[in-house]
Parts: sequence; structure tokens; C-alpha cells
Amino acid sequence: MTVTIYVPRDAAALALGAEKVAKAITQEIVARGLDVKVVRNGSRGMFWLEPLVEVETDKGRIAYGPVKAGDVGGLFDNGLLDGADHPLCLGLTEEIEFLRQQTRLTFARCGIIDPLSIEDYRAHHGFAGLEKAIAMASADIVKQVTDSGLRGRGGAGFPTGIKWKTVMDAPAGQKYIVCNADEGDSATFADRMIMEGDPFVLIEGMAIAGIATGATKGYVYIRSEYPHAIATMRQAVEVARAAGVLGQSVLGSQHSFDLGIRSGAGAYVCGEETSLLNSLEGKRGIVRAKPPLPALQGFLGQPTVVNNVISLASVPVIMDQGSEYYKNFGMGRSRGTIPIQIAGNVKHGGLFETAFGLTLGEIVDRIGGGTATGRPVKAVQVGGPLGAYFPRPLFDTPFDYEAFAAKDGLIGHAGITVFDDSADMLKQARFAMEFCAIESCGKCTPCRIGSTRGVETADKIMAGIEPEKNKALLADLCNTMKFGSLCALGGFTPYPVMSAMNHFPEDFAPVPLIEAAE
Repeated sequence: MTVTIYVPRDAAALALGAEKVAKAITQEIVARGLDVKVVRNGSRGMFWLEPLVEVETDKGRIAYGPVKAGDVGGLFDNGLLDGADHPLCLGLTEEIEFLRQQTRLTFARCGIIDPLSIEDYRAHHGFAGLEKAIAMASADIVKQVTDSGLRGRGGAGFPTGIKWKTVMDAPAGQKYIVCNADEGDSATFADRMIMEGDPFVLIEGMAIAGIATGATKGYVYIRSEYPHAIATMRQAVEVARAAGVLGQSVLGSQHSFDLGIRSGAGAYVCGEETSLLNSLEGKRGIVRAKPPLPALQGFLGQPTVVNNVISLASVPVIMDQGSEYYKNFGMGRSRGTIPIQIAGNVKHGGLFETAFGLTLGEIVDRIGGGTATGRPVKAVQVGGPLGAYFPRPLFDTPFDYEAFAAKDGLIGHAGITVFDDSADMLKQARFAMEFCAIESCGKCTPCRIGSTRGVETADKIMAGIEPEKNKALLADLCNTMKFGSLCALGGFTPYPVMSAMNHFPEDFAPVPLIEAAE
């Protein structure tokens, strides 16, 4: 009987040596003349255990990790194919505490299936949502997505169903579905994990969006820094097209929908939907003034749905299980699950999908395990480089859009970066301004000039030059940027700066002359 061994092809696992491990496993199989099949799956999202090797047994999948190429021979000698005990053995994969605590809806197949096997995808309940959508009226699909409470997972948290309804109702000869996969925030990798580990769920979600709104063409705009995701998505589209999932007749229906994959050129601002659309059209990636909204005049001036990867990848389970099923997870206006990405100075970094509502403290201390250095947690930045820094007194904040907004923070793309007590928050505030200055598209003055002046002002505070006056100036610059910028890049940069100033005033205090001299 053929034994199956799983070795991740996810970029994070590759960065930690998965390719060498896969090669070593293949060499052992050949040298020993074994009947073994190696499947290159996606990552389970437990990066401190990568490369994670799994073997299929009668009891279920047994995990070993982190495995190095030099460990492979010993694993085979010790009974790897039988799931035998070993210092690297983690037991049944599904029973690993980090995984066992999760509610995986969007990531239900990620790390389990062969990403490019459409048969594997179908065997794990793939296309069930699309099949149900095909049998429904467009308005009913939109209503089901609206009723589920799904909101944009890219950062803004705008209700997905409202955006779809606007495009559905817009009269046009051609409409588009654009997937924003320009995942550029620090500590974010959920989009990449889906595209590399379960690409068909994104394709299925986009096809459902097309049927719901009357769009027959879609594009996935992926950041150029994701070569593995780009390659996997291109292959997946070809497989889906050959299987009749994409093309003139979606799954044999009267609906037509096809996809194209496009890569960006490294501009952070192209994560903003109008900049993305300009780039997709072959223009410079700069922000467009709104109105008109992309839902009415988007790609090539036509009605366009622009959704994030996770938003679209969450649609199939909503269509399959129903709006009430999805809505029953979460709290307040934040419904369903959210893939929280834990990174920075943290013991257990990785992806943790759960219903909205866990407190920040639970995520950092219980799930993340505290800092990797063992030092006290000083601050946690939630929402990428434009997110606020939360100190420990705010760790009781539940992971919820409105709860974070009430504390002058934002969830964004749900990336969490942990800092220990050695972090200098004045330097972090300066970095936020510098990041904005470098990445600004330059169209609006508050963002273009405000961020540059912000760096200069932070430098003066560091140098002890009129610190009180310059702190007031920095706050004033933030106010101008927040309310005067055209998009979230300039508008949200004040979040990390002001939170650093408000919650960590000691790091903005003048350095005593004696200490400075030392």
C-alpha cells in the first residue's frame, strides 16, 4: 500500500528549508525502494514548526517538525512511514494545540490538500458553494453574502454584500471582479497562504462574485514579491479552465466567467483599490479621487468589485453552509472568522483562524506564547505599518472592528507584530513617517509633504531640540494627514505615530545630557 508524505511548498516553509527536506525524502525513497508518494501541500500556518512533515497513517496524519534535511535518514530508520515516535514527532497534526483551538472555515483545506489537484479540492467539499450559486438568482446570492455579515478582510471592513449589490445594479455591458492580492502590510501572509495552499477556493469565490454581479471577467492582482503565489495561481487557473470551472460555461451553466493573473511592481500604495486599478490598466499606481466609486466606474471605467483575497475566499463556505451558519461566529458587527497573523518578537508565530472576539491579550500571551526573547511584551502593532501600537493596559480589547476603532486602533488585514520592552517607540513613530514618505504616490500634499516633515520632526525630538514644541508639531502634522489625505496611506499613518506618543510618552522624553554624553 502506498504511503503518502506531505511536505509544504509554501514560501514560508521553503524559506526554512522545505525544498531540501523534500529532496532528502525523495532520495531516501529511491535509495530504499519504497512505495511512497510525496505531496507538496500548503502550510498549516505554524511557522515555528516548519518545515512540518506529515505522514498519512491509519490513525490520521502524524506530524514531525521542524525537520531539517539531515534529520530525514534518521526519521526513516525510526519508522517514519508508520508514524513512529521520535524526538521530532508532534503526534496527530489536528491535535496540535495551536491548530486544535482554531475555527477554520476559510482555511479549512489549507495545508491538507494538494493545492493544484482539482480532484483533491472536490473531495474536500470544493465547488459546493459555486454549484449552489449557479442554481440561484443573482439577487439571492448577493442577499446571502449580505446577510452573512461578511466585511472586507483587506482592512477597511466595508460590507461585502453592499459592494456587490452596487455592481449588480449598475447598468453596463461589461463588469469586472478584481481581487486585491497586493498583500504589503508587515506581519501579513494570509493571502499568500491561500493562493499557495488552496488557490481553487479563491477561484471559486471570484466565480461566485461574477455570477452574482453579472461580471464575466476577473483579475487577481498579486504583488511581485510573491513569485510562488503567482506561479501557483497561474497553474490553478489553467487547471480550472480545463476542468470547465472557468470559461464560457461555468460548470456547464449559462454563466460565463474567466480569470487573468497580473503582478504588481512593488508599490505599497497599490494595495489601495484605486491605485491598484490604475496599475492594472497599465498606468502609474496613484490614488484616484472618489467619487466615482470603483463599484460604478472602476477597471477601464466599468463597474468593478474590488475585494481582498480573504473576503473572496470566505464566500464559498457562506454559499455552501448558508448565511446564518457564518453569521453565528463572531461578535457585534464583526461576523464570521478572521485569520489572525501573529508575527514579530513572538514565540509561536503563524496563522490562527478564529471567530472575532478573542482579546488581544489572549492572542499574544496564550496563543502566541509571549515574546521569543522571553522579555516582557511592550507593545503590539495591529493592522500593519499603519496600525496603532497597543500597550498592555489595552490587551483586554476584543478583536472586533468597532472595539479597536473605539481605542483609536484598527484591525486592518489582521496582522499582529509583537515588540518586547527593548523597543524604542520614538524610533517606531519615525519609521511610520519614513515608510509613508517612501511609499507615498505623491498625489496629495498632506501625505507627500506631511510624512517628510514628520521624519524631520521626529529627528529633532530624538536630538532633544525643543522636544515639547516638536511633539506638538508632530501631532499637528498627524491631524493634517489624517483628515487631508486622499487615501489610507497618509490617512492612517497617524495611528502608529499618535499611539506611540500617547501610550509611551517616556520614549519621547528628552534624553538627559549626562546620559546622552555616555
